[in-house]
Amino acid sequence: MKLNKALVYQQGQLAERSVSVSNDGIVDVSASPVAGVSGHSYLVVPGLVDVHVHLREPGFFYKETIASGTKAAARGGYTTVCAMPNLNPAPDCVEHLQMQLDIIERDAEVWVLPYGCITRGQKGGGELCDYEAMMPYVAGFSDDGKGVQDDDTMREAMKRVKAAGGMIVAHCEDESLLRAGYIHDGEYAKLHGHRGICSESEWKQVERDLQLVRETGCRYHVCHVSTRETVELIRKAKAEGLDVTCETGPHYLTMCDMDLQEDGRFKMNPPIRSAEDQDALVAGLLDGTVDMIATDHAPHSAEEKSRGLEKSLMGVVGLETAFAVLYTGLVKTGKVPLEVILKALTDNPRKRFGLPEVHLESGEAQDFAIFDLDCEYTIDPETFVSMGHATPFAGWQVQGECIYTSVGGEAVWQKK
Repeated sequence: MKLNKALVYQQGQLAERSVSVSNDGIVDVSASPVAGVSGHSYLVVPGLVDVHVHLREPGFFYKETIASGTKAAARGGYTTVCAMPNLNPAPDCVEHLQMQLDIIERDAEVWVLPYGCITRGQKGGGELCDYEAMMPYVAGFSDDGKGVQDDDTMREAMKRVKAAGGMIVAHCEDESLLRAGYIHDGEYAKLHGHRGICSESEWKQVERDLQLVRETGCRYHVCHVSTRETVELIRKAKAEGLDVTCETGPHYLTMCDMDLQEDGRFKMNPPIRSAEDQDALVAGLLDGTVDMIATDHAPHSAEEKSRGLEKSLMGVVGLETAFAVLYTGLVKTGKVPLEVILKALTDNPRKRFGLPEVHLESGEAQDFAIFDLDCEYTIDPETFVSMGHATPFAGWQVQGECIYTSVGGEAVWQKK
């Protein structure tokens, strides 16, 4: 493959270059593009990294498998994903974790780093796990889907995770404040008679955890930030020098609660919140408070997502749509520079989670992806590789399709 004129992203910068990809997946980047050549605006990037996905194996293979989920990741330009522990059995010990690792080794199309649980059974409380034993095999420790409710439990977890050299990756949700809600407690909920989830249920637990980080010195990462209060808390924590990072999702950056429809494909946890929250998240991305963008790819069966906003299960898919949605909704509209989006999808997650850097100019087998920025298409869940089809972006007209993904010199996705 020869791209005489392409945008190449490397170490925070975009430059126009000539790019060639050999049959064995080695990318070579020249110093300058071929003069006088015009054509499509191709973008060549180090492989995208998603630190928050649900691959559903072992235990829930009717929703997704590691094979289908990682193929979906490859189609979206991702070469590394970190898999959450909502599994059966939950990876709360080395023996349970090994079951997941065996499937990853057998079936994964991209690099997969699993998370270990914070608590036994991933219950958000009770007995803590043996972090030291699991540490060599995991990206960090999370009870994603369950906030750790008890202060003393989280304090002790942070102390032990720090001693093991790991990081707490926290789903922050104070269950005492949920009040049986299922979408954001905002204008849409009031207009349509739905029970709402208040913003405090997220930011109040973030506030607690940040105090525990002050006490323990544990490395700490906040999952799927959705509220303006959380953004401000993390901004202040970083200014204070705490070892804290966070992520948000494409749907929180590009939608607000007034974009909801009476359909389970708009239901996720935390919920899509207000326009003011959306603006605060974009501002946090621009000033570096929000470090990275993760999809929280959470596939369910069609039946589980067919019960409307109230009764459908929480979770939407996102690996195959993330880049195009971000490019179309934020970059093309002039809200966020492309470099900022790419930093949040590549450099920042690699640095925070200790992943190898990718140097595209080296002429070696690398993890990289190529996007056709001029390609316009309609998001159609029926074309997804993922077994999950529930997305709030169905029907969106977008630009920026992944046409090639390489992992370690092997093409794992190529548009036909």
